[in-house]
Amino acid sequence: MWNNGKVNAFTLLEALVALLVLSGGVLVFQGLTKLLHAELDYQAHQKQEEWVLFQQQLQVELDRSHFEKVADNHIYLVQDQKPIAIGQSKGDDIRKTDDKGRGYQPMISGVRSSQIWQEGELIHLRLNFEEGLEREYVYHVVPAMQNEKS
Repeated sequence: MWNNGKVNAFTLLEALVALLVLSGGVLVFQGLTKLLHAELDYQAHQKQEEWVLFQQQLQVELDRSHFEKVADNHIYLVQDQKPIAIGQSKGDDIRKTDDKGRGYQPMISGVRSSQIWQEGELIHLRLNFEEGLEREYVYHVVPAMQNEKS
């Protein structure tokens, strides 16, 4: 009357274990997604803070120096009777160096490309970052005669 043969079947216990594993996997995936989102927000905020700090540092450098020229994608200045240059190095950062490119003071990193040019009394600095961001800084050069009178 009863068939004593074994029948392959998915038992209730196996179904519960499978649901538990699937539920755990979904929760882990959800947690990792939230963590990734938080990390991306942090990185974007960090890059914004780095840009603001760079702007402030560049402003101070330009304010306390005598502007010479813009050439070869660099800003050439005289600071404390020493010629300096600010521009993109061979790497991915904007550096403050001496006029021959020696010395090393990074100002901002993660720069894919930069363009530095002068239009009249305005210096333009446009940076393209590796993350795809593009920022531009414009500085008004005070003519030498006005600078000496101040």
